[in-house]
Amino acid sequence: MAEDYKNVTILIVDDDEIDVTGIKRAFKKQGILNPVESATNGVEALEALRGELSGKPLIVLLDLNMPKMNGFEFLQEIRADKELQTTIVFVLTTSKSDEDKLSAYTKNIAGYLVKSELDSSFQKLIDLLTSYWRAIEFPEIKK
Repeated sequence: MAEDYKNVTILIVDDDEIDVTGIKRAFKKQGILNPVESATNGVEALEALRGELSGKPLIVLLDLNMPKMNGFEFLQEIRADKELQTTIVFVLTTSKSDEDKLSAYTKNIAGYLVKSELDSSFQKLIDLLTSYWRAIEFPEIKK
């Protein structure tokens, strides 16, 4: 059964093309029709959030280690931006560092997931996200 939950757009911010493809494939395999966009670094993600994704309810899946603008710099930027500060962000990274976890949570992330702890099909990630956006209420966003 194909579903589009609350018209939520997923923005994957990750420079690992294999992971991005795997996540997109997992959504498709589960019949989830939500739009899935991607950016290879924080700069591209900010451009998307301020451009074509502006005003849309969305969830960001954020890697921490990327070129140009890493995940921490991206979080700093969106939390300082009145238009983007409430963006829902899940960190999806290879880092198991407690320092990275603490730093990310101080930037009001919704959750911290370590890629190696997820199965290769990203099924746990898909289950978490679909449960999350089914249960929460998004504010009405006006442009």
